[in-house]
Amino acid sequence: MREFADAILVFSLAFNPALGQSVAQPVSASEQKIEQAFLAVPDARLAGEHLKTLTAAPHIAASKEDYATAEYVAGKFKAAGLETSIVPYKVWLNFPNEVKITATDGSGKVLMTGPTPEHVTGDAYQDDPRIVTAFNSSSPSCDLTAEVVYANYGTPEDFKKLADLHVNINGKIVLVRYGHNFRGVKVYLAQLGGAAGVIIYSDPADDGFAKGNVYPNGPYRPATGVQRGSVQYIFKYPGDATTPGIASDPDMPESKRTPPENAVSQPTIPATPISWQDAEPILKNLTGPGVPKDWQGGLPFEYHTGPGGVKVHLLLKQDYAYRTIWDVIGTVDGTIYPDEWVVAGNHRDAWVYGAVDPSSGTAAMLEAVHGIGELLKSGWRPKRRIVFGSWDAEEEGLIGSTEWAEAHARHLEHAVAYFNTDVAVSGPDFSASSVPTLKQFVRDVAHEVPSAKGATVYDQWKSSQATESKGHVNNGFSEKHINARVTDDVDVGDLGSGSDYTPFFQHLGVPSTDIGSGGPYGVYHSAFDDFSWYIKNADPDFTLLQQQARVFGLEVVRMADIGVLPYDYKTYASEIEIYLQTAKKKAVEAGMKDLKFNAAMAATERFSIAAAGIQKRGQVPAADIPGFNQALLNAEHALLSTNGLPGRPWYRHTIYAPGEFTGYAAVVIPGVNEAIDAKDTTRAVEQMGLLAEALNRAATALEGAK
Repeated sequence: MREFADAILVFSLAFNPALGQSVAQPVSASEQKIEQAFLAVPDARLAGEHLKTLTAAPHIAASKEDYATAEYVAGKFKAAGLETSIVPYKVWLNFPNEVKITATDGSGKVLMTGPTPEHVTGDAYQDDPRIVTAFNSSSPSCDLTAEVVYANYGTPEDFKKLADLHVNINGKIVLVRYGHNFRGVKVYLAQLGGAAGVIIYSDPADDGFAKGNVYPNGPYRPATGVQRGSVQYIFKYPGDATTPGIASDPDMPESKRTPPENAVSQPTIPATPISWQDAEPILKNLTGPGVPKDWQGGLPFEYHTGPGGVKVHLLLKQDYAYRTIWDVIGTVDGTIYPDEWVVAGNHRDAWVYGAVDPSSGTAAMLEAVHGIGELLKSGWRPKRRIVFGSWDAEEEGLIGSTEWAEAHARHLEHAVAYFNTDVAVSGPDFSASSVPTLKQFVRDVAHEVPSAKGATVYDQWKSSQATESKGHVNNGFSEKHINARVTDDVDVGDLGSGSDYTPFFQHLGVPSTDIGSGGPYGVYHSAFDDFSWYIKNADPDFTLLQQQARVFGLEVVRMADIGVLPYDYKTYASEIEIYLQTAKKKAVEAGMKDLKFNAAMAATERFSIAAAGIQKRGQVPAADIPGFNQALLNAEHALLSTNGLPGRPWYRHTIYAPGEFTGYAAVVIPGVNEAIDAKDTTRAVEQMGLLAEALNRAATALEGAK
């Protein structure tokens, strides 16, 4: 009881409605009481039990072990009082039948054969026969031999540097290291350059011994650790490759599907991942020019670009088929605004055990559901409908969440928020990304929750941002991108892609957030992301899981019960103004001085004035709260483009999208910025016009709020 009383004191002291910058009313005394009752429920011990159960077996998407985790989650949803269903989809997936790599020198001498099995001393989980060989999903099969070219991280700048060095990748196998961009972009750029295939390895400079002690003696990647992952071109569209824009229902006939060979989200060249131990003999024997200084990795010899010195025989036999995956959906009906949905989700499938990614998120979500279940038992009912989603096949391309969102697109027109968590806990440093309208909302929630390390989550968040993390791991997925800083408060990143908020926000315009608590995490997507690693390196007493359950669940409870939606459009307008100013400078540098920004800047100013006006009106209760809230939501929907982005129409948001050449990181005002990057004046003019139209539509929506 003492712990409960102390928690209530912390929650009460943390509340400060003056901190908010949104249009919403302060949380009422009765709502505070509900929130405090919720926050007292999530339990560290139970969260640890969830995690241990979920990570007991490898559970790659579409496996029987994956279905077992769906049943476990469904059972917990039902126990909490949620209306629960397991929803199947039939999607195009590959498993590896055979993966072989042989490297030889100029004389034909064998330098390595692989892949080497992942192994360290003393890990109890690593020898499970159900572990699937490390592979890249969406890769085609191949049987090819070619010379090797090293291309650093495989960014556009790296491929340009190779061209400047007169190193031709055409017909070569490109060896790249993980980090800086999404692995699918590495393959895409190599494909555009005419490469025969791609091998992706984890360099110790980025997440291995150069960072610190490796597992099992520390958190970083050991010599044989491999980062699996999808190379689907999710920057084209995520989800099932054969059903872009529509749900891949189990009974959908193949005649209504896009043939896999015509799916533009699928690479046409093969790719496979390897460890640094397997990459070392290839790198060590490459000849050709010495690499630029910033291309040098952590291995103790000089890197060269090739080609020359090494040939690789790559044999990949992929087993492609339509396979069944399973989302788990749990709902609670709303009492006052039943058509307005609050959706929250985390994916459940893992490449192997997935203790951090994603099972820490699932464990946290289950304790959030536990808290809501206790509220339901006490007689509480939310004002809005709550939907929890446990998504499947996220790792292969955000598939489960995308199919469900596409199936429920009409209902999601009235969704007021989507709250995401994925890598919920890999360490103690809280972070968040969000649409600008909800950045202050996330800060406000963080003020309310006690940190596992003392004080509040907000306090810990602010402290961790004040000092740069020495344990930062450059693995490409966990970068938080800030494109405009308009406040001295803690930074909240912008939403790019790589997790399940993508279909909700960038396709359907549902305001979204994404939260996590990070730390040195060198075993991402390897067999060593298991329960043993977690309790040694991330969260031995599971109090960080408890913390994340509280934050995640409080987002849901507060949004489900609040009257006027807590959207902050003033921040949105301020950030867009900075995006335009930055783009204008970039256009000048690109020699596009005649590109006119006047109409878009004027529309932004109108949007800003409308945002200021609606924020003032939101300080007094609206006579028609549902109508007022719909106007707020309409403003976000107005920023969607009917035709989507050039070359990738699935992405409809005019302000945020994953970059075509970054994949994870957000590109702001993407239609305009990517046209400038391409030095395509005609396209830039067209996209500038569409942006201005979208901003004017959003301003009109805010101006019409009553």
